[in-house]
Amino acid sequence: MSSCIPTSQFIKFCTFIGQPQQIGFDNSKSKLDMSAVDNASSNNPESSYEINKNAKHLSPMVEEEQNVSFDGPGAVLVNLLTSLRHLPPAMHLVLIVMALSWLSWFPFFHFDMDWMGSEVYHGDPKGNNFAAVKAYDAGVREGAFGLLLNSVVLGISSFLIEPMCQRMGARFVWAMSNFIVFACMAGTAIISLVSVNKYITEGIQHAIGENRAIKIASLVIFALLGFPLSITYSVPFSITADLTADTGWAIGVLNLAIVIPQMIISLGAGPWTQ
Repeated sequence: MSSCIPTSQFIKFCTFIGQPQQIGFDNSKSKLDMSAVDNASSNNPESSYEINKNAKHLSPMVEEEQNVSFDGPGAVLVNLLTSLRHLPPAMHLVLIVMALSWLSWFPFFHFDMDWMGSEVYHGDPKGNNFAAVKAYDAGVREGAFGLLLNSVVLGISSFLIEPMCQRMGARFVWAMSNFIVFACMAGTAIISLVSVNKYITEGIQHAIGENRAIKIASLVIFALLGFPLSITYSVPFSITADLTADTGWAIGVLNLAIVIPQMIISLGAGPWTQ
């Protein structure tokens, strides 16, 4: 009695039998290759010496990279400070100008209304005289109104920054804003001198409400400072992006030029005003 197997089933059976053999052949081949590499390295001591030498040479580099990566809250600050040496030379000038400009901005932010109450209105919040306390309160309210004018001018000026930078260049616009800040800060010193002289000669009644010219001049300075402030908020970051197009951490370094002057003013302005 004879039986015949169909051809299709015979082909499937041969394929199924052949797969493990192929896998076993590949595994045996890989084992032979690994043993050949091991034999070559054992038979050739010079190659093994070179491998060990390269490994010893790479290990200090790996340790150095591990030491560079700091852990903790100060890691970002340390990395930013160490990255200053990789900045282009023009970026160092941007950082210096940015820091110096914010050294003038932060005293204005901290003491603008106190300046109006003390220097312009000649009030005293801790004074025993009721007229002095009332004058200081009036100066603070007037300073708040000056900040309102400052914000309005800042918002309007923000629409003019891009056309000015396209026409005159971003660096020229930023330099112009710094000169405006210088002129306005010098104006505050002049107003203080004139107001103090009038206070000495005319007394407290002048400070409370008689001379409107000094108060209007103070409000004008508040309003004018809105224009360079809008430039300071935007143009230096645009210049930084142009100078450091290939690096993404340059904006963080630029923020250091803002934070460090703020710390200096916050820590030292109190004793300076006493």
